[in-house]
Amino acid sequence: MKQAIERTTLLSNGLIWFGAAVSIAEILTGTYFSPLGIEKGLLAIVIGHIIGGLILFGAGYIGAKKGKTAMETVKDAFGTSGSLLFIILNIIQLIGWTSIMIYDGSLSANSIINLTQPVWACIIGLCILGWLRIGLTNFTKINGTAMGMLFALTLVLCGLIANQTIMPTVTDDSLAFSMAIELSIAMPLSWLPLISDYTHHAKEPVKATVVSVIIYSLTSTFMYCIGMCAAIYTGVTDIAVIMSTAGLGLVGLLIVIFSTVTTTFLDAYSAGVSGEALSPRIRGMYLAGITTIIGTIAAMLFPMDDITNFLYAIGSVFAPMTAVLIMDYLLNDSAYTKPINVVNMLSWIIGFIIYRYFLATEFVLGSTLPAMVLTALVVLILQSIKKGGKRRERA
Repeated sequence: MKQAIERTTLLSNGLIWFGAAVSIAEILTGTYFSPLGIEKGLLAIVIGHIIGGLILFGAGYIGAKKGKTAMETVKDAFGTSGSLLFIILNIIQLIGWTSIMIYDGSLSANSIINLTQPVWACIIGLCILGWLRIGLTNFTKINGTAMGMLFALTLVLCGLIANQTIMPTVTDDSLAFSMAIELSIAMPLSWLPLISDYTHHAKEPVKATVVSVIIYSLTSTFMYCIGMCAAIYTGVTDIAVIMSTAGLGLVGLLIVIFSTVTTTFLDAYSAGVSGEALSPRIRGMYLAGITTIIGTIAAMLFPMDDITNFLYAIGSVFAPMTAVLIMDYLLNDSAYTKPINVVNMLSWIIGFIIYRYFLATEFVLGSTLPAMVLTALVVLILQSIKKGGKRRERA
């Protein structure tokens, strides 16, 4: 997209990823950790974000070093035709995220000022379209001001939650610790196919990737903790009820609107970038607008209260994809020129199956880490076999 041609600064990249983390969806996901209690819940959140942050850096580093968007790096590893699957799945997940973000935001806004949920979804969708109009490189001052105010308002929310008189809920076994780690990893994983879209054109791409990952990981951890503590101390996991119980009024409304718009902007914008990778005839900004409109309509029509299966689905696709991407970069560091890299595609399929297996068995370390390690080993083995076969042919 044309706005991406200008070189962004470390500050603007930091603000982008701060805005990505400060969202209702992050707080909502944090509420799922309440059955673990504060100590175990915090441990799962931290462990998950360390793992997720390292994976996110790996994906972002490749795009930064190559100077390419996320989906362009996927083309290098899987081939021009092989990458189409991931580009399409990425656009689908971005439309899904846009819908979820607008839905969560509209529910919370409606709990503060009752205009009905569909009306708020429409208002938020229009705000996102306006944010897209401002553009990625033209809103640093506006975004900086908004983020500063947003973080201050989030601290207010945190303080109000801490002053609730309801006693903490009793912990239970409804959420396994391994699944909690996976939920913590899942949110950083959802940004894997996006991060290079915002760092590859920075003045200092590698530094921008480091800054982006650190700021996102720390802020996301904080958002998760707010959600978890809110659920524990108010006794409910419905984010709309939490906002209403905290009695934030206009302050809460500002938190909801700004956090939803600044985060969902990234999803819609990256859908446009991915569309351009799919076909040069696709206008990225138009697709970003279409993504926002579809997301708004879906948020107005369909309930999206539980996103855990959606998060696991994202992990099962993009965690093994990133493992293949990293291994291919380490072993080859060159673009694959043929339509489909059969070895890498087969490795991803095996990795997908491995991830779903560990997810079903509730492995103690979650699904992402063992799936990525084993997928990396599969890539190493299959590429070694392929190279060995080529040497025998030459002989």
